[in-house]
Amino acid sequence: MVNPRFIYSDRFLDHRCRQFHFERPERLTTICQHLRTAFPNAVWREPTPVSEGLRCWLEQIHSPLYLQQLADIAAAGGGWLDADTYLNEHSYDVALLAVQAWLDGVNDTCYTQSPVFVLARPPGHHALRERGMGFCLLANAAIAAHYGLSVAGIERVAILDWDVHHGNGTQALVQHHPQIAYCSLHESPAYPYTGAESDRGCHGNVLNLPMAAGATGATYQLAFRERVIPFLQEFEPDLLILSAGYDAHRDDPLSGINLDDTDYGWMIGQCLQITHRIVVGLEGGYNLDALGRSVVATVQAIAH
Repeated sequence: MVNPRFIYSDRFLDHRCRQFHFERPERLTTICQHLRTAFPNAVWREPTPVSEGLRCWLEQIHSPLYLQQLADIAAAGGGWLDADTYLNEHSYDVALLAVQAWLDGVNDTCYTQSPVFVLARPPGHHALRERGMGFCLLANAAIAAHYGLSVAGIERVAILDWDVHHGNGTQALVQHHPQIAYCSLHESPAYPYTGAESDRGCHGNVLNLPMAAGATGATYQLAFRERVIPFLQEFEPDLLILSAGYDAHRDDPLSGINLDDTDYGWMIGQCLQITHRIVVGLEGGYNLDALGRSVVATVQAIAH
């Protein structure tokens, strides 16, 4: 058994809403409790401190005006970007650290040639160039993909998004780049009402697989075998970034999909057939116990 590796900081708990919100710090504390019990010999490390060098990667993806908007809202004590997406006084700094953690994940997996799990929040796959939405502030996966192309030996990066919601932000921010592929399995119709199967991107580098409410693990397994794995094999990525949302679980309050804990272990096992250079980064998942169990199932498949 391989000792799994995690990138995590308690600072990710500082981003929170003043009232109940599904995207809450308890998501991470629950995951960590489950993981520390299941993997007592795991390797945990803090993200690299945020430096000025991060800004050049941020500004490739997000407009300077939007970044300044986030900084100003946080400096003023917090506020709402939209009806779902909140910042408090710490949120901008926490979001920057989350991006840094995803970039550290790229460096880590490229160096070790084995997967790493980035346990960071806020999530990012809905964030657009000039707008945060859907609980997301900065486009973690998209930034990490562009950054990955700067690493020696990485010429093609694929993003696989199994969050129950389509990663509209990620797709919008990578689909124009022929060296980046994006694949999403998501409930449809559902927020954010994007991700049509007919949308294949600018270079045929997008694969959207809408799933009807009630879809099960068997449905996902068929999609992986017939669509996802062939798509990734044809693209031949040197690095795979996994937007790992766990809200397609049958117990999740924001989903009509019926996956079980073990389905996540099966899916990551399929990904390991493509490459072992995998950055697993946390997106959604809002039933705390199901979230913790599902992350454990993912890591168990990686560790064996």
